[in-house]
Formats: sequence, structure tokens, C-alpha cells
Amino acid sequence: MIDPLKITSTLADETRYSIYQYIVKNKRSYSVQEIADEFHIHPNVARLHLKKLTEIGILIAEFEKTGKGGRPGRIYKSTEDGVVLTFPYRDDRQLMDWLLEIMQECGDQAIEIGKKVCHRKGRESIQHMLKIRQQNVFAMSLASKIDLITETAALVGYVPIVKETSKGRTLKFTVYNCPFHNGIEKIAILFVFCTKLF
Repeated sequence: MIDPLKITSTLADETRYSIYQYIVKNKRSYSVQEIADEFHIHPNVARLHLKKLTEIGILIAEFEKTGKGGRPGRIYKSTEDGVVLTFPYRDDRQLMDWLLEIMQECGDQAIEIGKKVCHRKGRESIQHMLKIRQQNVFAMSLASKIDLITETAALVGYVPIVKETSKGRTLKFTVYNCPFHNGIEKIAILFVFCTKLF
């Protein structure tokens, strides 16, 4: 296990954290030069940030052959597991495994109850954010609502994507770097939430 202090000190740098978020959200591999161009920094600085992110295990580095001869270039992408910090250390993953096994044993009714609880907790989270910001959801523009949902969902590893359909706009959440994905995959439960925006 990586020392939590090393993880927090690595992610404390604003540029480094922004690079990490950018790579995770775009779900693809990046070269040092691409990151340098995107963040308007020297390639050596980009390389240092990427190296530090790989040292704490939230990015992985691979070699990619260019087909032009010479040495293969290094590319960086996010790991599937992300990072979990707790003080003092506790094993939430094991607790999650137990909970999912209990739900599986209890059958469809437990899954339906789980969906209701998750929906309620999601609403409570949004209402809490609105209260902190002293905003009224009915006075907000669609773009502001999406920004709020994006910010809240990103904390648990989801990225909302707005799509235009023949029936109107829909909001679909894609999973990236979710701290619970291993447990969810273990019992083959996949939740895809699509919400019609008004």
C-alpha cells in the first residue's frame, strides 16, 4: 500500500491534479507532448508530473511503437482502480464485497431497494450542494444544472454526457475510475442511468 501522505502530496499540486482529471475523463492514452501542449507547459515539466502520478499508481505508463523506427514513445493512461484514502486505514472494499454478496443472496428485491436508496442518496447530495451554494434548482439554466451534476458525480467516478435524441435531451452517466467497479463487476451488476432533462 502506498503511503497516504505521498498520495495527498502528489495530488496537492493543482496542475498535476488537473492533468490527472483530464486523462481520466477523456479515457485515452496521452503522450508527454500532448499533455505539454494541452496544459501549455514544457515537455520536461509534463514528464515530471506524469512520472509522479505513475509513482502513486493512478496512471500507468506504456511504450508505444511509432512505426517510424527509433525508440518507442511512452504513453500514459489512467488505471482502472484509482486510489482510496482513509484515515485511519480501513478496508472499505471488503465491506463492499460483503454488501454486494448479501444483495445477490437476497435477489431482485434487494437490488430494487438498492436502486431506491442510491436514487435518494443522489438527490440528497445534489440538495446539499444547492444549499451550500444558496441556489434554487428552478432558477438554474440547463448548463448550470449539468455543471452541478458533473461536479457532484465526478467525486464518485461518473461523467455525465448530454445527448440530443428524437425525444429530447438525455443525460447518461459513464463510469470512469469508480472506486466500487471491482465489487460491482464481481456480481455482474451494471447500472446505467439515463435521465430526461427538462
